[in-house]
Amino acid sequence: MSACDLPRIRACFPALTRTEGGLPVAYFDGPGGTQVPEQVVQAVADYLRHHNANTHWEFPSSHETDLLLLEARSALADLLGGQPGEIVFGANMTTVTFHLARALGRAWGPDDVVVTTELDHHANVAPWEALARERGVTIRRVPFDTGSGELVWPTLEAALDHRVRLLAIGAASNALGTVSDVQRAASLARQAGALCFVDAVHFAPHHRVDVAAIGADFLACSPYKFYGTHLGVLWGRRDLLRSLDVPRLAPASNEAPERLETGTQNHEGIAGALAAVEFLASLGSGTDRRTRLDAAYRQLQAHGQALVERLWNGLGEIPGVRRFGPPANRPRTPTVAFTVPGHPAATVARHLARSGVFVSHGDFYAATVIQRLGLEPHGVVRAGCACYTTEAEVDRLLQGVRQLAGAD
Repeated sequence: MSACDLPRIRACFPALTRTEGGLPVAYFDGPGGTQVPEQVVQAVADYLRHHNANTHWEFPSSHETDLLLLEARSALADLLGGQPGEIVFGANMTTVTFHLARALGRAWGPDDVVVTTELDHHANVAPWEALARERGVTIRRVPFDTGSGELVWPTLEAALDHRVRLLAIGAASNALGTVSDVQRAASLARQAGALCFVDAVHFAPHHRVDVAAIGADFLACSPYKFYGTHLGVLWGRRDLLRSLDVPRLAPASNEAPERLETGTQNHEGIAGALAAVEFLASLGSGTDRRTRLDAAYRQLQAHGQALVERLWNGLGEIPGVRRFGPPANRPRTPTVAFTVPGHPAATVARHLARSGVFVSHGDFYAATVIQRLGLEPHGVVRAGCACYTTEAEVDRLLQGVRQLAGAD
């Protein structure tokens, strides 16, 4: 299947048959969670119907669950460019990050520093700030330029001195769509003798992840943002996963990566995550899954770029509408934040929903971004394009905004 074969892609998603106000729903809420293809739905149902069991016992459905976890680790490793033994599952990215921060923080104290950024979702801020309260760690926060929506790199470089133990940085802003050069950031952290944690939740649905090329020590993502199930995934360097002083139950496995996984995992969710990776791989061609993913992401990125240019430029033609973040010709995801004069973000979202266009509004847990932009308490409207988004749907969104802005 070609990633540009939109009719075939759209046929995979049952949710696209929904109508609202007599019109087919156009889902622009993907940054908060995409719709899922039928094969993901079927994978979850099949596991619960036929294979549901706990792990490591001597009967077939338990063996099948063991195999599922191995296959899912292999698939997520292919997606992220790592190895199966480096893939950790958890309830969600926030929970996984809190768990990791607590483990790392056990060895840190008042002389140590963690660097975060203002562009980040608070799931990549709060876990590290908790160490300031619990361990006395100093937090340095790197600002972003409110005009460009991009990080202030000289400040980031200056923040990385010998006291820094970790740089926590997002690969892409879930609020503005800004793509940050995490390879550069990881290199700077390494030169300072610090670890680098990358939040790739908003990046992974749109751009190919390669942890080896990035050079990070940890990277987290969420399958429900790339057509899968509600789950958190952490990739970590194997030596670090083996040596971390993680909070764990004494009877549980002390082998990496399982030693970082607390309690019984969401096996049906993991089955759905495996199916999501297989869906993405099916959009490309090649002799193995990694090659197919490479091809799929090249096409998905081109599709997203065409859509974001249409959306960004179209919004710019509507009088009074303000767009935030990098322009369409800068590194970004196909996610655009905007406001309509005289209308709170929630009002805009309700107006569009009546015509079957679903967008999100608020701060999306990137509260510092909204504060810096001076857009509290209403926040922004966020429209995110996905693999199933069409140009016609973008035009419907623009038409709805024009109507509300009185430009139609």
